[in-house]
Amino acid sequence: MPAKKEIAVIGLGKFGYALAKALTELGHSVVGVDINPEYVRRAQDIIAQAYQADATDEKMLGQIGIKELDRVIVSTGDSMEASILVVLNLQAVGVKNIWVKAISEAHERVLYKLGVPFVVFPEAFVAAQMANRLTAPGLQEYFGLGKDVAVREIIVENWIGKTLRDLDLTNKYQVQVIAFRLAGNSEFHFVPQADRALKTGDVLVLLGRTEDIMRVDKF
Repeated sequence: MPAKKEIAVIGLGKFGYALAKALTELGHSVVGVDINPEYVRRAQDIIAQAYQADATDEKMLGQIGIKELDRVIVSTGDSMEASILVVLNLQAVGVKNIWVKAISEAHERVLYKLGVPFVVFPEAFVAAQMANRLTAPGLQEYFGLGKDVAVREIIVENWIGKTLRDLDLTNKYQVQVIAFRLAGNSEFHFVPQADRALKTGDVLVLLGRTEDIMRVDKF
């Protein structure tokens, strides 16, 4: 089982609330932040802590102690400007592990340029999955290899200068690198080169059994 984490969700609208609820059900401790009092009241009985506060206020983020949490997810509705300002404030107070819900491709590109390691664009992802299921029914079976199969993105920090051949992840952990993204880029590439030296901020996508994938650490 993955270790339990302390996670902040900034923005408790439909997506943020559903994410906070799901994380809580998985056993993680969730801190929610939203400026809307109705959203905060709705979340209070579900998550560990819920704050009514303006996340575009850098001082407020410091007061909450958000830097001490394992992950911070930003889901600030339809305002790209608010989302970017929250990200800049999080970076200013020293938060490293930031995940952001993008609302457009332009927003996604800006977030990657700001150095956000994980960006999700749910509408585009779901639309692509639906299109695949409508036109090529067999394609989604790639994601249905079994309950114990998972895909994990990891950011390179300690493997700088090493190659995939050096790391030998397939034999050591029984996982396969199926894609990679260069630091600062938004586009993934497939069939990674075994002898390319890894750099800080490169993202590797691993495929394997959940237990095996979670054994990969100090990357």
